[in-house]
Amino acid sequence: MYEQMDKDFVLSTYARNYVNFKQGINATLYDDKGKDYIDFTSGIGVSSVGHGNARLANVICEQAKNLIHTSNLYLIEPQAKLAKKLAFLSDLDMATFFANSGAEANEGAIKIARKYGERNFDNKKYKIITLENSFHGRTITTVKATGQKSFHKPDFSPYPDGFSYDKNIKKIYESIDDETIAVMIELVQGEGGVQPFDKKEIQELSSFLKKKGLLLIVDEVQTGIYRSGEFLATNLYEIEPDIITLAKGLAGGVPIGAVMTKHKDIFEPGDHGSTFGGNFLSTRAGLEVLDILESYKNSGLLDETYLYFEDKLEKIRLAYPTLFSEHVGLGLMRGLRCVDAKILTKAIESCFDEGLLVLKAGKNTLRVLPPLTISKDEINEGFKRMKSAIDKIS
Repeated sequence: MYEQMDKDFVLSTYARNYVNFKQGINATLYDDKGKDYIDFTSGIGVSSVGHGNARLANVICEQAKNLIHTSNLYLIEPQAKLAKKLAFLSDLDMATFFANSGAEANEGAIKIARKYGERNFDNKKYKIITLENSFHGRTITTVKATGQKSFHKPDFSPYPDGFSYDKNIKKIYESIDDETIAVMIELVQGEGGVQPFDKKEIQELSSFLKKKGLLLIVDEVQTGIYRSGEFLATNLYEIEPDIITLAKGLAGGVPIGAVMTKHKDIFEPGDHGSTFGGNFLSTRAGLEVLDILESYKNSGLLDETYLYFEDKLEKIRLAYPTLFSEHVGLGLMRGLRCVDAKILTKAIESCFDEGLLVLKAGKNTLRVLPPLTISKDEINEGFKRMKSAIDKIS
């Protein structure tokens, strides 16, 4: 019934698998028939503290009983607290603008960069360099910022100009011209294949841009909020970008986006805005998620989970060398590089049949993004199902 309802009334922008989930407990989901699934996707990196988290549910409920929304025309106490918490945990002196998604966060970052280029140079600087295989969002501007030609469909043209794409970090130096204002990168390309960049290369690029007076924008929509192993991948790479964008795991499933920048005075009232961005509900949820994950990290349990999961995934790679060529990623943002796209498709389908949810990244990478709070029992069961699924296709 609901499958047909979806097909009749919802725009078909997703190639859905018509399972109807009714309940979730940490990294385990249950459908309307009572079948359980181990979730190695966390809603594409969103459900960072798991499904049905009691602490998060309680604060959402309590906040909803009092205030959900008043608008950004008035002080929003949890918004101020969340901005302060982001600065504290990142160990960066930055101010934050709150939006509703990663794409909106990246739109904000682009606007900051362009205004900076307009205000601080004799000639207008507005161009932004990104990388091939990058992904920065689905709006017209962030689609154009995305360095994958498959996203630049003529159906939605004309696109805004001012973006160019390089194959790797080294090529960026050659592409900078008198109109370049910023470089925008993911430290680990998520949609592009779970590909981390070399730490030294990133540090050298950061230093070069600073000397030139140009901006470094780091898209941490997927890598942020402890996904990489530290609070930000920026911390892991030991750099200080000018602008950082966040979303996905920040509020555990409540829609939120954030643009952090050290250029605190760049915007003036009226330069940017969002009706829903940073309202009482989303920022209160964000505060609770950060409190949960900060404690989890400080206790050592988060690092223990990273290592345990990594070891299990590596054992799968070693057990099936004819199917998987490489184990990639870091923290709980991981992938297995399949020998070809057909194997990837079969692996994802077989895992689903076995009650395990996994993702695709790039052309041939099986991607896993489990909740950060996933238990060892859930990890064990998930990899047991993965092995069974792969045995069936091998």
